[in-house]
Formats: sequence, C-alpha cells, structure tokens
Amino acid sequence: MGPFVLVFAFVFILPVLYAIWLSLFEKKMVGGTSFVGLDNYRRLLADRQFWSSVGRVALFTVVQVPVMLVLAALMALAIDSLRLHGTRFFRISTFLPYAVPAVVATLMWGFIYGAKYGMVGSLNSWLGTHIDVLQPSVLLAAIGNINTWEFTGYNMLIFYSSLSTIPHSLYEAAAIDGASEWQIVGRIKMPELRGSLVITVIFSIIGSFQLFNEPSVLQSMVPGNAITTYYTPNMYAYNLSFMGGQSNYAAALAIVMAIITMAVAYAVQLRGMKEQMK
Repeated sequence: MGPFVLVFAFVFILPVLYAIWLSLFEKKMVGGTSFVGLDNYRRLLADRQFWSSVGRVALFTVVQVPVMLVLAALMALAIDSLRLHGTRFFRISTFLPYAVPAVVATLMWGFIYGAKYGMVGSLNSWLGTHIDVLQPSVLLAAIGNINTWEFTGYNMLIFYSSLSTIPHSLYEAAAIDGASEWQIVGRIKMPELRGSLVITVIFSIIGSFQLFNEPSVLQSMVPGNAITTYYTPNMYAYNLSFMGGQSNYAAALAIVMAIITMAVAYAVQLRGMKEQMK
C-alpha cells in the first residue's frame, strides 16, 4: 500500500491542506499577504452570490439526478429483460455519449440549441415558431439535458451490472409460480438495484455540485448575461481565483463546497444503508 499512500497524499491530502492554509490568508494590493484567520469564511457566509450559485446547483441536482437515474434504470431493465432486439447496439450506443468529452458535448449541444443558426433555429423557420431553449428561464433545464445525455449510459451500465448478477433461474422459478413480468421487476430486480442506486446517487450529487464545463462553455453562446460569473460555485471559485485575483477567498469557497458536498453525500449514504438493512 506504500505507493498508493504516497500518491494519494501527494495528489489529494496535500492539495486539500494547502487550500485550507491558503484560505486563512488574504492578499492585498498594499501590505502583501496577511493572516486573517476565518475572515474569508465569515465573508462567504454573507455572500449572496455564493448562496445563489449553491441554490442553483441544488435545484439542478434535485431535478436532473432523478430524471437521469430513472432513465438509466429503465434502460437497464429493458436490456436485462432479453426481449429487446439489438441489445448490444443499444448498450453501446447509450454508453457512447459518456465517451465524448464534456467540452465537445457542450459545444455540440450549444450549436443544436442555437435559435439563429442551430437545429432549433431551423425548426423555428420551418414551423414558424420562436422557441429559444437558451433563454434564462429554461437555461438550467437545457444544461440538465446535456448532462442527462452524457451520463445516463454510464449509470445504465452500473445498474445492468447489478442485474446481471441475478441468476436467470430465479426468474424462471418466479414465472412458474405465476409471477408476472412486473412482479419480477418489483420484487426481484428492483431490490437488487438498491446498492447500485446509492452509489449512482452519490456520484451524481458530487458531479452536479461540481457543475462547471457546461455553463462555462455555453457562456459565450448564450445571449446577454444569462450565465453570470457566479452561475455555479465552481465557476464562481474559478473567476475569483483566475480573473479576480482572490485566490484566498476562492480557496475558502472550495473548502465550504467540499464540506457541503460531503455532508449531502454522507446523508444519502446513511439513508441508503438504512434502506438496505430493512
């Protein structure tokens, strides 16, 4: 375990400790860097822009994650039913979006969403409509659609891997006893997915709270100022550090977001463990 411990300490523990140390200082134009203790954290607690970004990703998580995991579970159940024609093609095609880099996927969907030159614009010209999926009221849903397209296939494979461990003789025995297909799904397959569901929910929550690539790439494609510099916590931290020269405050923001994410993920894990023990 020695090599692993060394690599883990170098790429994870040391950066976290450095970020904590960095968050306790403040770099000023006059006087240089000075120790300010917890002042950056006190400032963050009163920062409306920060809490606005947290609320936005929380709303994104509450809506997008259930939609994505329900679709992934339905796909996995369809493949496992052995009644779907072209199973291999379906499995590969649904996983392929995960192999597309997030920046490339966002650029592709950004051009599709374009109301002037994209596919949406072509549909508007053909149908005589004025649909704009990049307007502020539905922009978060448009970003959620990109994330769902990217990660549904990945979660589907996790669910399908759990279902593939169930002996098919169990299905045959249930069918002989008169169980319908829906009863087999509800009483045999769905309980088997509980462990995988906890894992996918935790990973999806962590990924949602780290939302950065999609809104950052779309920022130049969206008209006006719909995507602000504090649209998500990660965008806020990036702009504070690299554009605003406030790396100490950005470090405090990163630490607080890490604590919030870990707390939510831990709560989900405890809930999942209780459900499994029932």
